[in-house]
Amino acid sequence: MELTLWTYEGPPHVGAMRIATSMEGLHYILHAPQGDTYADLLFTMIERSDRRPPVTYTTFQARDLGGDTADLVKRSIAEAVNRFQPETLLVGESCTAELIQDQPGALASGMNLGIPVVTLDLPAYSKKENWGAAETFYQLVRTLLKSELPYSKKQKPSQWRVEKRRPRVNLLGPSLLGFRCRDDIREITILLASLGIEVNVVAPLGAKPSDLMRLPLGDLNICLYPEVAAPLCNWLERNFGMHIVRTIPIGIGATQAFIEEVCTLLGLSIPLVNNIQQSSRMPWYSQSVDSTYLTGKRVFIFGDATHAIAAARVASKELGFQVVGLGTYSRELAREVRSAAEEFGLEALITDNYLLVEQAMAEAAPELVLGTQMERHSAKRLGIPCAVISAPLHVQDVPARYSPQMGWEGASVIFDSWVHPLMMGLEEHLIGMFRHDFEFVDGHLSHLEGATAPDQGLKTTVQTTKNSSNSAEELMWTSSGELELSRIPFFVRGKVRKNTEAFARERGISEISDEVLYEAKAHYNR
Repeated sequence: MELTLWTYEGPPHVGAMRIATSMEGLHYILHAPQGDTYADLLFTMIERSDRRPPVTYTTFQARDLGGDTADLVKRSIAEAVNRFQPETLLVGESCTAELIQDQPGALASGMNLGIPVVTLDLPAYSKKENWGAAETFYQLVRTLLKSELPYSKKQKPSQWRVEKRRPRVNLLGPSLLGFRCRDDIREITILLASLGIEVNVVAPLGAKPSDLMRLPLGDLNICLYPEVAAPLCNWLERNFGMHIVRTIPIGIGATQAFIEEVCTLLGLSIPLVNNIQQSSRMPWYSQSVDSTYLTGKRVFIFGDATHAIAAARVASKELGFQVVGLGTYSRELAREVRSAAEEFGLEALITDNYLLVEQAMAEAAPELVLGTQMERHSAKRLGIPCAVISAPLHVQDVPARYSPQMGWEGASVIFDSWVHPLMMGLEEHLIGMFRHDFEFVDGHLSHLEGATAPDQGLKTTVQTTKNSSNSAEELMWTSSGELELSRIPFFVRGKVRKNTEAFARERGISEISDEVLYEAKAHYNR
């Protein structure tokens, strides 16, 4: 472990808390000191949740260490089960409590509580939050489905035809503190419904432990967020024969590929997608004249593996950007990110040190950054536009409005989120270019202001003339210099004149010819 100001992921028990808080009918007993109860704020503040996480802390203090903290654990477990009446109990410990070795899971298992108890062994000093969430989700489902093994009803994804029903799938991986998971689920549910496909279970977000018992009834598992769902999907494939859809439907191309993969596995005919222009605005913009301004823009991308890989492909193949940096803090999926980076001729940046990310960002000199809330702060310091595409996030990245990243509507949201920072940058650039034109000179008045304040207008004119005279006394433009200057477009002419005169003064040149103008241009273009 190392001391840091910011971190991309918390310890693994925060991941377990994400699973518990995302679900209903589940309660988490966390053996932890008082200081580890800070995690509640992640949900009540950032997610703007109207309820506290379903977590009971044993909350031992320094004076408790001199006695038997095991009794404190058992008392906390008994009180929580009696008060909250959960369907299933998760039991684990924080990084601090791990050192005490009270083994709260073993204590809970021996109390005959009458409900399933899932013991979480999350190594706090070697693993982090996303791993903790994935391990908790996996252990929870494995415990609940233990009685079904060995499973003898393995079926093909096309079994729905035999049973004369509609095909049904499971959407796995969405959780609280994930990026736009709530809206992604809504968008993908709508997309699947348009194909005649039902959603069997969405988990962990909004699911109950009893819902997890119905997972084998699905014809397919759709792994929307591999950081959380990949271990479980792989286990269900091995033990229940359930096929996995691994395409993440972020962007136009990936959404099309997602539809094709789902339909192929289920034995459905692949629909002809002729109305993409009506489904999303991104293709329209990518084909418009305005998009040429964005072609070749340099973009630096960093985030969780799922969103970083998807963002790189959308940026490159659908918006015409040049990807100059790609990385992730998700070490469990580092191989996938390295493979994606190779497609762009890059070496992937795999790190959880935000200072290294900021350094790489500065060296890449991008015109747009796509990252987490950390990269937003770093980009602001570097003066680079930024759009947040991945957790970790802050409250402004949990909008009250419908704002998915996946599916057709998600592509439109991405178009807005990524293009607008660049267009605002263009606006500032144009203001800088035009400010030397007479309409941008300080004191310039509109026709209404001029009619009501003639004296002020006269004063401005006199002052401008005086300044011009002073400049003329110091420097003289030759006829060749003036001729070359006149050939420069009016909206940048003022800036070129100013830069050239500054160049001449620095070198003690009193006459500005066309040659001096060329030298100044070469100097400022370096």
